[in-house]
Amino acid sequence: MSLAPILGHSPELEALRLKVERYVDEVAIPLETPDLGYDVQAHDERAVVLRAKAREAGIYLPQLPVSHGGLGLNWKERAVILEEAGRSALAPIGMNCAPPDQPNMINLIDLGTPAQKARYLEPLMAGQVRSCFAMTEPHPGAGSDPSMLRTFARRRSGGWVIDGHKWFASGAVGAAFAIVLAQTEEGATLFLVDADNPGYRFKRDVRSMDGFGGGGHGELVFESCEVADDAVLGEVGKGFAYAQMRLEPARISHCMRFIGRTGRALQIAQDYVNRRSSFGNPLSELQQIQAMVADSHIEMHACRLMVWHVAAKMDLGESVKHESAMTKVFVSEALYRIADRAAQMMGALGMSEDAPVSRILRELRPFRIYDGASELHRATIARRVLRSGQRP
Repeated sequence: MSLAPILGHSPELEALRLKVERYVDEVAIPLETPDLGYDVQAHDERAVVLRAKAREAGIYLPQLPVSHGGLGLNWKERAVILEEAGRSALAPIGMNCAPPDQPNMINLIDLGTPAQKARYLEPLMAGQVRSCFAMTEPHPGAGSDPSMLRTFARRRSGGWVIDGHKWFASGAVGAAFAIVLAQTEEGATLFLVDADNPGYRFKRDVRSMDGFGGGGHGELVFESCEVADDAVLGEVGKGFAYAQMRLEPARISHCMRFIGRTGRALQIAQDYVNRRSSFGNPLSELQQIQAMVADSHIEMHACRLMVWHVAAKMDLGESVKHESAMTKVFVSEALYRIADRAAQMMGALGMSEDAPVSRILRELRPFRIYDGASELHRATIARRVLRSGQRP
């Protein structure tokens, strides 16, 4: 269904959405196979094909400004395009608007020196390399509480030495470089570290339930990892602020893509109950099925409205710290409920690999953890409201 009339967008955006729709249906979805799960090499091989087709279709890098080879879409426009792309796990990879490369590009555009952009950003935009973001650490290191950061970078003549242990670094399997958050005497700082640095050690791919994505979730060890002064991204001591700068765009982009994925699961379930009969009647005539469909559409509508509201505020340059946190909590939980209903409506087929619904359900579950757990967001939302006396 076209969203352009609802949002008041231009005919040009609707034409772009239709291009993405065709790309998803004709290029990306046919390349999805159950055996692709956890196979990073296979993802990378298919990414080459996907990116070539995305360039041909004129839909490559929709999130970047025209000055950086992108389509120059604002956030309201991205809400439409990323949702459409998000119907397939592979389409955002092919369009080069998938995490963690998407937010890493934001950091590099905003903070990178000309030399850093030439060395890291340009190959990333071209799809020649992948990257990862290394912040989370095993206990007792940083997780939801970044102040527990235990990876340290110490000054040495002409550079720095990094020592620490990271895990759940999304995209780390086969990444060419990492953006690493490390503590320094001046405060948390972002560093660009090449994967071929002798002090950078990839330990393992931490397998998780959402295996259908590029780059896995790596565990990394930094042992006497020497980097030059020009490895600092931005200013020393401002790492926490820079990490936050990437999180709000990242989490709202996640919401956009996952709305698309969930809508696909729901459509598959609706088609199934319309053609499947039980006890002499189509499943679609059962009121319990109808209630699940109705509740799912109600929640999908609410998810879109919340995302569109945040996108509109971002386009105005307004702070969305409060609204993006509320949106992330609601959307991540509502989409999981919708996908769960879709799987339930399909019975055993919904549990199987014969349909993509069970995989979509597994992809959605971790979203309540990634980019901040729901419990953490609820706590910060409540504290912010109670301290400010904000009216409901």
